[in-house]
Amino acid sequence: MCLVFVCDQDERVIGRYAAPGACPYCGGMVQTVDVESQWRFCFVPLYNKSKRRLICSTCGKRLIAHS
Repeated sequence: MCLVFVCDQDERVIGRYAAPGACPYCGGMVQTVDVESQWRFCFVPLYNKSKRRLICSTCGKRLIAHS
């Protein structure tokens, strides 16, 4: 018996905005990126989630904001 699962995750960028501060690694400009991710099983959407990420525009590293 063989079981095959067809799962897929799709991420789509909704918007990019300038954020205050500089990258601690290279000193480049920081951007806030809104990302919408969607999990699908056999082309049926199961899960949608929107996230906000901080990314350096020069080196491309994902940054973590400490509150």
